[in-house]
Amino acid sequence: MRNIDFDRFDYQILEALQKDARATHQKLAQDIALSPSQIGRRIQRLEECGVIQGYHLALRPDLLDLSVTAFANVSLERHGEASIREFAGAITDLPEVLECYAVAGEADYWLRIVVPDLPSLSRFVMNKLMTLPLVRSVKSTVALEPIKHTTRLPLPERR
Repeated sequence: MRNIDFDRFDYQILEALQKDARATHQKLAQDIALSPSQIGRRIQRLEECGVIQGYHLALRPDLLDLSVTAFANVSLERHGEASIREFAGAITDLPEVLECYAVAGEADYWLRIVVPDLPSLSRFVMNKLMTLPLVRSVKSTVALEPIKHTTRLPLPERR
């Protein structure tokens, strides 16, 4: 990514969009000391340079019969470049896996999984995750209650 200079207006726009990505340029201009057209140009620049990657809808999984969130630590048998690409490709095809991170420590990967119930989690781990050719072991933890879940980044205060 290229080096981008941000000023206080850019940070104010990003903070406002993190709170409400559907806010119009006119609405943003009410809170930020710029015209709607200036805000529009800045948002376009932030999109073009990749700072804004997209706009997403946040859904309540529990209201959609997806009441179980689990975190799984996955260890692989082999760790070569081809193995890592193969595992990444396989994980990408599993819609139950919402996030996957390569990690340092006891495991190779950390996954966040969402499924309807505990039997579904068991089937997912046993029939999908453990059957991937490179997976050596899976240790999963079931989340009991969400305390904090956000996608908002802690942007610096630049007023």
